[in-house]
Amino acid sequence: MATSSGQASSSSVSIFDADTRDSQLHTVQASSSSASMLDIEKQAPPLSLTELDNLDGRPKSLVSPDTAPGTRGDAEGRVEDAGPKSGPAGGGRGLPPHHPMHPSQFSGDKFAVPALLTLLGSFCVMFTSFGWINCIGVFQDYYETHQLINYSESTVSWIISFELFFMFLGGPFVGKLFDNYGPRYLLLTGTFFHVFGLMMASISSEYYQFLLSQGICSPIGASMLFFPAMTSCISWFFKRRALAFGVIASGASLGGVIFPIMVTRLVSEVGFGWTMRICAFVILCLLIIGNLTITSRFKPVKKPFYLREFVSPLQERPFALLNIGAFLGFLGLFVPISYIVVQASSIGMSTRLQGYLVPILNGASLFGRTIPGHFADQIGRFNMMLIMCTFSVIFIFAIWIPAKSNAVVIVFAVLYGFGSGAYVSIMPTLIAEITKDMSKLGVRNGTSFAIISVAALIGGPIGGALISAQDGKFWGLQIFAGLALGAGTLVILATRIVLAGVKIKVKV
Repeated sequence: MATSSGQASSSSVSIFDADTRDSQLHTVQASSSSASMLDIEKQAPPLSLTELDNLDGRPKSLVSPDTAPGTRGDAEGRVEDAGPKSGPAGGGRGLPPHHPMHPSQFSGDKFAVPALLTLLGSFCVMFTSFGWINCIGVFQDYYETHQLINYSESTVSWIISFELFFMFLGGPFVGKLFDNYGPRYLLLTGTFFHVFGLMMASISSEYYQFLLSQGICSPIGASMLFFPAMTSCISWFFKRRALAFGVIASGASLGGVIFPIMVTRLVSEVGFGWTMRICAFVILCLLIIGNLTITSRFKPVKKPFYLREFVSPLQERPFALLNIGAFLGFLGLFVPISYIVVQASSIGMSTRLQGYLVPILNGASLFGRTIPGHFADQIGRFNMMLIMCTFSVIFIFAIWIPAKSNAVVIVFAVLYGFGSGAYVSIMPTLIAEITKDMSKLGVRNGTSFAIISVAALIGGPIGGALISAQDGKFWGLQIFAGLALGAGTLVILATRIVLAGVKIKVKV
């Protein structure tokens, strides 16, 4: 590295030799002769995760926007076989070893204490936020037969859909606040709104009250919890990123097992009001742990809010395709989770056994969020995502649609829980995979989840309307869920093709 001394601020420091990254020279401005390595690192150009993988000498690289299509500089961002790199990672090639985006700086891969504490806190937050949302099937069935018995399935489902919608819709705003201020204040504010909303739901009796408390207030708080926990965890891990996110996402699965059983058992013993309050107190205790342990490796950088920040990433073809696929996938993803209890009731399953369907599904998703995450780091995150999406679509068409007995419905709950769990846990790692500037990860995650929120909002009511249109039959809803998830899978496949072409044996 050549350093200029005693020159004015116009002098520059060359970071890389002429033979690195396709002979591209990256320079940073030195304000004085005492320009430090930290100053250089802050101004070094960001790399995507796929490019960072190359620093380990893997036989692939993200192409640069400066060379012709089909080569290692394709503007569309395809991944090509580039052969092994020579020289040590960061040793004059790629990024310097002390650069914050160098793989060696992701201390979570070395099980550093702050990273492990963040992992623990994020697990608790996911348990209380997404884990609570995962028990929506229990409330859909309970409200239809108790407080809201005079309302149709489609009308009741708006409460559930609003939960998903507002939890995901907060993404752009929460993501921007995270980038500007870090996770601390978001976690504190989210804790208040989530717990307060559930407390208000405990004293609700009218439809609009449930809509405001459980459908709007609580999920807004959950959104302020979910995104900071997810993004903070991602900031600590690189090589084990999908596995780490699988671990914290398993908290959502465990919450989805425990909360439905709690609600089902407690309602019959202490009533609906105290059931909601007990759940809120459990959530509060776990969120205290999350508030005390979660930190982000990247320091927040205050920047003004510009709407174009959230729209401009959609100009990138891989990012746009991935979000179209995510929209279609989430349009069908939560439909089986929301209606499996109602559908099981229609074929004669006992009320007692129905109460365990959602916990069974979420229990299986516990393994679906961790095991595929481990293999995703080995064979490629896009590759694993496509495999699990395909399995989920097959489960809907081959098992759920023809299901006429308790045993078949339970088998479907187990298999679909495993497949859908992988979908939820791997999706955020795909966004990080195609993000070059990790300081904008919060904004990009927010953009993606805002798009997903619209799918989550309309998916449930569409399913309810299909049931009503078919006089209580479920095959229309089931076909809709399968087709939507299948279409999303095809678009994610198109994203992979843009990145890596049609080659099968490529880690993407």
